Amino acid sequence: MSFVLTAAQIRFLRGQAHGLRALMQVGGKGLTPPLLAELDQVLEHHELVKVKVAAEDREARDVLIGELAARSGATLVQRVGHTATLYRPAREKRNIVLPRP
Repeated sequence: MSFVLTAAQIRFLRGQAHGLRALMQVGGKGLTPPLLAELDQVLEHHELVKVKVAAEDREARDVLIGELAARSGATLVQRVGHTATLYRPAREKRNIVLPRP
């Protein structure tokens, strides 16, 4: 259940993510159920997460990042090299307040 962010919201989230370090890494096993469960917990707690994706070529990384966002219900904020920034608002208590669209 990903959603559409406006350009201003994406700019805001990119600024928020600038100082963050990658909390997760997708390795050679790809998207496993335990990895997706862990990502779900991390997104629920932090809302904005950087994930490193270890894939050989750019196309494989793009596919993995797209699938990761789709299966987690998150929105891709940005992708720089091997690192993707994902955003999904918490279901319980939101920590990040987005600018109005």
